[in-house]
Amino acid sequence: MKLDLDTARERFSALQGKGQQALQALNGESAKSVLVGTATCGRSAGALPVLEAFKEQFEASKIEAVVSEAGCMGHCYAEPMALLRRPGYPPLIYHHLNPIIAKNLVKNFFGGDDPMLEFLLGAAEPNEMYPAMADYPRFGMEHRRLMKRSGLYDPENIFQAIGLGVYQGFIKALKLGPEKIVEKVTQSGLRGLGGAGFLTGKKFEICRRQPGPDRYIICNADEGDPGAFMDRCLLESDPHAILEGMLIGALAISAKQGLIYVRAEYPLAVERLKRAIDEARRAGLLGANILGSGFEFDMDLIRGAGAFVCGEETALIESVEGKRGIPRPRPPFPVVSGLHNHPSLIDNVKTLASIAPILTAGAENFASQGTSASKGTAVFALAGKIVNPGLVEVPMGTTLRQIIFDIGGGIPKGRKFKAVQIGGPSGGCLPEALLDTPVDFDELKLAGAMLGSGGMVILDEDNCMVETARYFLDFTQHESCGKCTFCRIGTRHMLDILERIVQGEGRPDDLERLEELAADIQDGSLCNLGKTAPNPVLTTLRFFRHEYEEHINDKRCRARVCNVFTSYYILPDKCARGCDACVGSCPTEAIFTSPKSRIKVIEQDLCTKCDSCMSACPPEYDAVVKISPLSNTPPSEPRPKKSEGG
Repeated sequence: MKLDLDTARERFSALQGKGQQALQALNGESAKSVLVGTATCGRSAGALPVLEAFKEQFEASKIEAVVSEAGCMGHCYAEPMALLRRPGYPPLIYHHLNPIIAKNLVKNFFGGDDPMLEFLLGAAEPNEMYPAMADYPRFGMEHRRLMKRSGLYDPENIFQAIGLGVYQGFIKALKLGPEKIVEKVTQSGLRGLGGAGFLTGKKFEICRRQPGPDRYIICNADEGDPGAFMDRCLLESDPHAILEGMLIGALAISAKQGLIYVRAEYPLAVERLKRAIDEARRAGLLGANILGSGFEFDMDLIRGAGAFVCGEETALIESVEGKRGIPRPRPPFPVVSGLHNHPSLIDNVKTLASIAPILTAGAENFASQGTSASKGTAVFALAGKIVNPGLVEVPMGTTLRQIIFDIGGGIPKGRKFKAVQIGGPSGGCLPEALLDTPVDFDELKLAGAMLGSGGMVILDEDNCMVETARYFLDFTQHESCGKCTFCRIGTRHMLDILERIVQGEGRPDDLERLEELAADIQDGSLCNLGKTAPNPVLTTLRFFRHEYEEHINDKRCRARVCNVFTSYYILPDKCARGCDACVGSCPTEAIFTSPKSRIKVIEQDLCTKCDSCMSACPPEYDAVVKISPLSNTPPSEPRPKKSEGG
């Protein structure tokens, strides 16, 4: 099909003019503006009241300024955040805001000349007087491509997005045509960033060469891994980047229809995607004759009901078709026979967002980052026992140690690192000895884990690795669609064994039985949910077998997590005689006061190990301890029973 490139360029040039006007109002030399991060992480920290406070104070102060919402910069630990611009200053980023600080910033910074540096995180651009964000490990060690616009514009304003460069890759794609697009993506070395790591260019080529007039392109935004929120951030912060990637992919495979399959549990992402699609239609970037070029493409948004297995591409297709979300046997693969039995290109959010930068900056530029077999960058969500939780984007090949300690800040409260669970609930748990493992598709697989979607859950010395394996297997077992006997019944048997072990009923042959079941499940499961479900168990058995053996043979939990192996005591030398905080918190009245010393004592037969007493004890006393046979903090004197004097 011959496209009218001149008309497309002319109409897009008009859109770019509006984009520049929108950016001038936001960040021109004379602009006064505030962008408040109102992605899900910001809202949970109180960003919406901060946004309203800025608006109210500007109105009360009679200061003209643009106040709008923005996405997430990845500094989830520092929310609520805001980006402030005013003449004479670089754009400044403030953190841990509240409505009072917001109003004072309007009065003192916009109404006066006091930037209130005590609340400043850094400048968005290098400046001699103010620390630049690039000087901070969170940005300084990153290489942002996918997240380069996140938090820097209003995701509900298409003209700001266009002003920042969105849809330029699509205009270039119109000129290149399908074959050249596929060639560029292939040259880049981009691999699927949803976890499988299949070469994206090869997938494009296979789908493009299928016979028949009808093809589909589908964005898999069904992110369901515990501790993972990379896709959600991109959808909420830069939705037009995903639409542009789908437009380019549709042009490459000659598709006229696209679908975004997103979790219904992401209401803000759904809302912003809907608005982005509507705005793109009104701007002429979707529809029957896009920008007058003659290219036809439109898309719909489908909300998933929350089944984890629907993140698997064939189960996703079944769900879209109105069937139960269970995987199909492969082959045929979706690129050959997918939605409604037509060739269907299914890619993850991050993969699609990577397409436009390949065309605008060049395939060689994209391939210059990463390793020989894993090109480009990857976005990771840092969660769990980490000083600075949030999102980071680093070149493939960056080590786990650099990500967790240099960028993420390490383990809080001086605790000792124990493991990182990487790759989602089916990923592996890697110990301290493997912290120098480069993060890419192949190296992680060799270590027994996988890149997955990019979630990292950091564990410290207070985590029990047996309980950790049980937790993740419990998740995948409940999310199994039940189609495969090995996955449905095998994971149930593994979970039963793990639950017995953490309850102190482990048997000497349990570890060998777990390994046998894991091998059978991996061999007999149809989709990757079953094939990878045993990974947390296998890696913890490989690297932390001693903890399993302690649970089974010694009836001990060194992390003092498994309650059957632990007891709560009150240290007499720390207990405040007149404090009754723990007594009032105990739901079973298991705590009484010794009549001789006025020290509080826990009756072990009544204690349910609910942790209420430890939480209630004032930190200046810190008298309640959780003790196991491995603990080095035994009670310092015999405890009288309630019947002996209470």
